[in-house]
Amino acid sequence: MEGKREIIFDRLVYSCVFEKHRGHEEFIPEHFLGFQLSGETHAFHADGNTVIPENTIVLVRKNQLIRTIKYPSKTGKYQFVSITLDKETLQQYAIENKIAVKKRYDGKQKLFFEPDDFLQNYFISLTPYLNKKKEATPRLADLKIREAIELLLQSNPDFKHILFDFSEPYKIDLEEFMNHNYMFNVSTASFAKLTGRSMSSFKRDFSKTFGTTPKQWLRDKRLDEAFYRIKHKKQKPADIYLDLGFENLSHFYFSFKQKFGLTTSEI
Repeated sequence: MEGKREIIFDRLVYSCVFEKHRGHEEFIPEHFLGFQLSGETHAFHADGNTVIPENTIVLVRKNQLIRTIKYPSKTGKYQFVSITLDKETLQQYAIENKIAVKKRYDGKQKLFFEPDDFLQNYFISLTPYLNKKKEATPRLADLKIREAIELLLQSNPDFKHILFDFSEPYKIDLEEFMNHNYMFNVSTASFAKLTGRSMSSFKRDFSKTFGTTPKQWLRDKRLDEAFYRIKHKKQKPADIYLDLGFENLSHFYFSFKQKFGLTTSEI
């Protein structure tokens, strides 16, 4: 049975699958609050891996690259619901409540926690929308976002340093970032934004740093890693091509032969 991913209203997303499912690489442009209703999510990001078990709430920060694998529970069902804490609502909330953040949050990526009664009941209150028994008006949707913000700050006041940091990603070390994130199959525009650069600045700095274009460097970097894993770790192409940012196996085989002059079986 196929899974589904539904946008219940513009900022509430419900995901349900019935077998192990690999999600697409995603650039996360806005903070979101998620609840693992059943099963578990394995999230892969630049800082490592995070497992989100059943009955856990996770606050995911904006401007990140994440890859997920969804595992159903023993009952055979995976369910995850997330609500986006969009910038416009957060800015308005900060103005109304006179909140100003002067420093960036420097904590680790791992931001999940056992839900308290308030957060647990908050997600229960979303059930009628998931079951399509009730339709949310734009005003009601906005109120649900604000309620999530209130409950997050109540559970941990330090979350204000995450939620109300409206600064753009600052210019970071390009070489270090790309060497940690080359395996994510996302657009060049996403890489540019995450390194704090415009597209023109990103391409210019990339050429100075690596002496080639982003597209060519990514292709070669991924293929070099593939060569190492196949030759020295005896891994199979079918098991690694997605992890290395290739969209399909036939494209991977073609690119590999083109670069090395050998097929994967010949090495």
